Amino acid sequence: MSRQRDSRALADASALQRIRTLAYLLDDAIPIPGTPYRIGLDPIMGLIPGGGDVVGLFLSAYLVLECLRFRLPTETLFRMVGNLALDSILGLLPGMGDFFDAVWKSNARNLALLEAHLANPAQSEAADRQTVALIAIAVVAIVGGISLLMASLLRALLAALTAVG
Repeated sequence: MSRQRDSRALADASALQRIRTLAYLLDDAIPIPGTPYRIGLDPIMGLIPGGGDVVGLFLSAYLVLECLRFRLPTETLFRMVGNLALDSILGLLPGMGDFFDAVWKSNARNLALLEAHLANPAQSEAADRQTVALIAIAVVAIVGGISLLMASLLRALLAALTAVG
């Protein structure tokens, strides 16, 4: 039993490190010269027309799904999905979405929620399996919906460009 517990603790520590690294890369990896402010790859990827926001969304969704292993309370899970949804939807706005991504930093927010839980896990009850499944489905639905929307927009843009040319 102790061996299984040790294996679980090692897997959780490894997952936590992956989450921290990904959140840092997406939200805080690049210092802005002359300021204390940092941005990550998420707003930069958003500048790539058609796919940058979707790639950022996939990475952010992975981060939230990875957090499910830590037996988070329902409220924390819903806040994480809310951060992901808000970032995904507002991140699609041309120009302003990339600025929003740089300021909102949903991945850093979700990491802070996870770390707050890990600092004091006894204060909250873990979400039940149905809630965790609902959260996983919601994350997949957000990713799928945004991906379909982006594909439709790209298709319409290409059709318009083809009609003009």
